[in-house]
Amino acid sequence: MTTDTARAHRITLPGGEMLAWSDLRTDAPAGGGPLAALAARVVPAGARVLLAGPHEPAFLDRLAHAEVTCLLRSHLDGVALADLAGTRAVRVIVGGPAGLPAGETYDVVVAAAGLDRVESVEGTPLGWDGMLARLVGVLRPGGTLLLRLDNPVGLHRIVDVPPWYADRADAAWTIGGVLDAGHPANLAQLRARLRAAGLTPDADFAGYPYPDAVSALVATDTLDRETSAGLLDAVLHGACAGGFADRPVLQDPSRLAVDALHAGLAGSLAPAWVVLARRDAVAGPERRDLPVLLARTGPPDAGVVEVVDAGRGWHWRVTDPPARAEPAPGPYASRTVAHRDPAALTGPVPRGRLLRSLLLDACLRRDLATLRGLLTGYADWLDGHAVDGRLAGAPALAGVDNVVRAGDGFAVLDPSWQVTEALGVDVALARALWRFATVLLTGGYAHPWPSTLDLAGLTVVLGGLAGRELDRATVAAAVETEAAVVAALRGLDAKGRLKLAGELGALEPTSPPPGPQSWQQLHEAWLRQREELGRLRAVLGWTEDLLTSRERALRRADAMINLLSGSVSYRVGRLVITPARWAKRAARGVTRRLRAALRRRVVREEQQ
Repeated sequence: MTTDTARAHRITLPGGEMLAWSDLRTDAPAGGGPLAALAARVVPAGARVLLAGPHEPAFLDRLAHAEVTCLLRSHLDGVALADLAGTRAVRVIVGGPAGLPAGETYDVVVAAAGLDRVESVEGTPLGWDGMLARLVGVLRPGGTLLLRLDNPVGLHRIVDVPPWYADRADAAWTIGGVLDAGHPANLAQLRARLRAAGLTPDADFAGYPYPDAVSALVATDTLDRETSAGLLDAVLHGACAGGFADRPVLQDPSRLAVDALHAGLAGSLAPAWVVLARRDAVAGPERRDLPVLLARTGPPDAGVVEVVDAGRGWHWRVTDPPARAEPAPGPYASRTVAHRDPAALTGPVPRGRLLRSLLLDACLRRDLATLRGLLTGYADWLDGHAVDGRLAGAPALAGVDNVVRAGDGFAVLDPSWQVTEALGVDVALARALWRFATVLLTGGYAHPWPSTLDLAGLTVVLGGLAGRELDRATVAAAVETEAAVVAALRGLDAKGRLKLAGELGALEPTSPPPGPQSWQQLHEAWLRQREELGRLRAVLGWTEDLLTSRERALRRADAMINLLSGSVSYRVGRLVITPARWAKRAARGVTRRLRAALRRRVVREEQQ
């Protein structure tokens, strides 16, 4: 059987397919990270699964234990998916919901890209509710629906530069907003429509940072309840910082996500919601085996980590962990200074508030006593893990954004990232403080120190608050270490590492913060630059006034000298002084000649 023949046997074309359209080209498909991990958790072995809409091939990898049918509207995407499926028993139906075989039911229906990308423009329009009813109709009693819904007033729309209602791209033949009564506008409306369709909502998750690129899923009830949890603070901040790194935004999405978390609005402002619902005549018991958090941290191949509620607190759980990233051998310049060990994510998750948030809060309130207590305790905690003045393992990379205040002590939040070679405790402390100083100055946060401090100077000041004497040489070594660590976390090559080191070394208090280019923060950086230019202009004006006054004084002195040099007394004095100078010079010459003669006489006598 040829490849084309085998592909034809796996693709069904019932009609209504879009021949020249591709969802995979115009929009990113549903993310294959946390979404695929969640789908794999709710799909039992041997189940019949319907993937409705475009999904990444990672879904097929995760659902290898099930019988999968893919429902697509694009013929191009169907051919590509059939090729990627290879020898796996994956059936592809291209043509939209009208092409589903009559009488065929499924144990699980997954629509992780939403319902709008299932409907084909070549068929009869069903609308959101009609599409939901069609998928519920092929779901067997007791089956599970996994559905994603984009938030029309989510964080991504709040920070996007182009307004959502001005989208004129080819894919925007339908633009959803709160004015569209055909779509649910919030999570409560989504649950109500699921119940109206005969489903019982089981659990729902908030997806960050972008609907088409979900890298973190957090249970919404957990977001509403654990508003000050350091883990959620770090996960939302990291997801938004990485998800918006390549696009301009109106304001910093990381800051907005963390503020929404502490205000209890992280679930309401989530860019997307993922809901699990069952088709039951009578509501069954609530699911207890679902994680409270699924996140992908680090590069795309870093895998997905899960956090489960074990009854006595949160615990780490790594499913299908990737192989440990061993440091690459080679000369020192090409060594990897940090690696990730997923096996370290075991046991309970430390509870407490994130140290970065505590420090920012104290800086905004100008509370030096609290700052001194936090920084001193953090430095002492690092010293407690040091051996002969050097730190190894996870504590060496435990910056203020990966440490929580647990009771009266501190704890590493994510211990999977570890150093390859031990770092000096002063360098590790300086690296953490420099990272915080960068956030503080480039982010435009109010703080209790003079605005003339640069990054290295503020790092030294923070070290003094921690009771440690840091110098600029130590800070420079810490910045080099930071460049090497970030390069390892991002998987950069030697060229990328050099570029990153140059960018970090060029950071100034007037620079915008690294990461997403926020218009709000760019405006703040412009204000800081204008303030700095005003200060320099004032210094320059003061210097010019000083030089002008000195020049006037010199002119007055020169005029006085010229006036005195033309007087009679000056000339008489010159006549008296000039012979005296000649006599003094003659006396010095005679003295030199006498001394030379005496030395020659002494030498002759010694020779005789």
